[in-house]
Amino acid sequence: MQITRFEDAKPYDAPKHYNMLGLRLQGFDASLSENFWVGLSQFLPGGGAEMDSSPLEKVYIVLSGEITITLGNGEETILKAQDSCFLAPNEARAIENRSNTTAHMYVIMNYPKGYDHGPA
Repeated sequence: MQITRFEDAKPYDAPKHYNMLGLRLQGFDASLSENFWVGLSQFLPGGGAEMDSSPLEKVYIVLSGEITITLGNGEETILKAQDSCFLAPNEARAIENRSNTTAHMYVIMNYPKGYDHGPA
């Protein structure tokens, strides 16, 4: 078993995100998870992520606050605490915290193709 204590979680850079602090909870340099990684995104009021897509599956789980997800076709959905969504590979989305309180969201994604997690 590999434990990541919250106070020991390391920040990571999430391209095209703004006013957001991401913490790596599992995977990559936090654990030897072979198939996926887990992060905690903390979006300040007005924070978010630009419209983008990737070839990776994504699961978002909102822990607190509200997050607006806008799909590439313009459809908007507000996720509140305990709501979750799945985004298929190459599904475009933008993220925005339109509230006046910090929003917290788990991000669960598989690794990019060809990623070598190192020795087990």
